[in-house]
Amino acid sequence: MAEIKCPKCGEIFQIDESGYAEIVKQVRNKEFDEDLKKREISFEQEKRSAVDVAVSKNDAERTKEIADLQSKLAAAENALEIAREQSQNRLQLALAEKSTEIAKLKGDLEASHREKQSAIDVAVSRNREEFTKEMTELRAKLASTESTLKEMDEKTKSEIQLVVASKENEIIKLKADLQNADKEKILNEKNLKEQFDLQLRMKDEQIAQYKDFKSRQSTKMIGESLEQFCLTEFNKIRMTAFPAAIFGKDNEVLVGLDGKGTKGDFVFKENTPDGVELLSIMFEMKNQSDDTQSKQKNEKFFAKLDEDRRKKNCEYAVLVSLLEEDSELYNTGIVDVSYAFPKMYVIRPQFFIPMITLLRNAASKSLEAKRELATIKSQNIDVTHFEEKLIEFKNAFSRNYELAGKQFAKSIEEIDASIKHLNAVKEQLLSCDRNLRLANDKAEDLTVKKLTYNNPTMKAKFDALKEKSEEE
Repeated sequence: MAEIKCPKCGEIFQIDESGYAEIVKQVRNKEFDEDLKKREISFEQEKRSAVDVAVSKNDAERTKEIADLQSKLAAAENALEIAREQSQNRLQLALAEKSTEIAKLKGDLEASHREKQSAIDVAVSRNREEFTKEMTELRAKLASTESTLKEMDEKTKSEIQLVVASKENEIIKLKADLQNADKEKILNEKNLKEQFDLQLRMKDEQIAQYKDFKSRQSTKMIGESLEQFCLTEFNKIRMTAFPAAIFGKDNEVLVGLDGKGTKGDFVFKENTPDGVELLSIMFEMKNQSDDTQSKQKNEKFFAKLDEDRRKKNCEYAVLVSLLEEDSELYNTGIVDVSYAFPKMYVIRPQFFIPMITLLRNAASKSLEAKRELATIKSQNIDVTHFEEKLIEFKNAFSRNYELAGKQFAKSIEEIDASIKHLNAVKEQLLSCDRNLRLANDKAEDLTVKKLTYNNPTMKAKFDALKEKSEEE
């Protein structure tokens, strides 16, 4: 029986081992769930921060690329504007030059015309054909000059159009690059999001699997997993190395002088063909969960293991332990703790089979001495059995007497508690009856006069009702 003290009222309760284990399991599961929630929150925060960092980094890179493209676009537009201005300037200069040349030609024509007119005025007798010819030549020269000016104007315009088309192509290309960069950014963000979603789903599945495993992994199952490992290792070589040996669970509970019944985990026994015991080992397997707050020590189980060994008449006691996983002493190999208890060893699970082999080899060398000891014991077997039966009878009688006394005292306590509880219920019922009687007396004593006392409004209404009823 275990005792639990209430932290509020200080009352002490006694519960059996199964109830205590269930309470411990609930506390452990609650702590595990809280720790798991904290880890889930921490993982969610880390995931969000990683996503934010990746997205911000990707946004910064894309922003930089967009800024570069925009700067290139602005530079191209500036270059196009400068080219346009230069072309316009060149066109204006060419037009100014041509205008100057036309004006000059017109001046020359007017001067020639004036000269011709003066020549006509001075020499009327000049040949009209020659005059007409000169006029034709001058007109042809003027037309040629105007045609040349027109060709130069068209050439300048075509050059400007080519420059403008080239710059427009560059602008279209830069816009296409900008659109491709935006599409690539969206695609990268989508791929990054899918990767993080996949990682998140994988983590959620791992958390769910771990949570499900921990929910199904009770303290008993953790211990039984080590026992199953040792049993499997022994069964692998049972028929080849130990065909005549007996190895199995220790299911027999024996009561000691202290009145407590205990048993070990596994018992190994092997006899020779003539019935002499070759080797006997009492095994105890100890393991614990990773999230256990209070780590246990191997020394805690030495006394019980030695008691189980003596009760089952085993020669050796071996503790197969995964406790104190950081201990350099127990991680070195087979540890002899016979300084504390005789013929006791502590091993890790990987030394389970080698330990049995070493003890068996040592027992084979002392087989003859055991045979002689068995012969001596057989000579005094009757006396030994008589003493054992007498001691067993005394122990059983003492235990039965003690158990009967405990049950009697417990029954008396339960009867006293029941009487106390019934008296409390009786007092409560009597108090309830008194309250009901007082309430009934108050209801009986209630009158209209008391209700309308110091209340003229209600008194007037009741008087009016009374007069109305009297009139009717």
